[in-house]
Amino acid sequence: MTIEQYNECVDVHADGVYRFILHNIRDKEMAQDIVQDSFEKMWMNVENIQATSSKSYLFTTAYRTMLEKIRRGKKQGSWNEVVENSYSHSTNYSGLKEVLREALNKLPEIQRTVVMLRDYEGYSYDEIGEITNLKESQVKVYIYRARLALKAYIGKIENVV
Repeated sequence: MTIEQYNECVDVHADGVYRFILHNIRDKEMAQDIVQDSFEKMWMNVENIQATSSKSYLFTTAYRTMLEKIRRGKKQGSWNEVVENSYSHSTNYSGLKEVLREALNKLPEIQRTVVMLRDYEGYSYDEIGEITNLKESQVKVYIYRARLALKAYIGKIENVV
């Protein structure tokens, strides 16, 4: 990959990688750090990367960097230990987007990741398998189960009202 191709990759994919990481960890500063670390790792390995596979390499690197930071962060505590309503100013209906975000947050990490890669970023099953180190059949199963869980959660009237 040339320097021009690297710069183009940064311009084209930076927002998508940031959105993907932010949806998974919900921390703007950490998401920015992960994206920056991913581009740095890509830069350090730029001679060995083909321009055609730069997007896949970048998302794979960002995903693995995110997992690494999450594993290190578990020693410090988890957001799951915090009572959600204690920091909320209102329990009223806040929009369908918020309901979907809550539903996504209730999914296991791997299901949330594959659904986001498929439905938000538009990756194929093969590409998702490469990014997450899963077989294509496993990716399909995780996406199917995640969509069932999302449908069940969003289908409850008390979650929407």
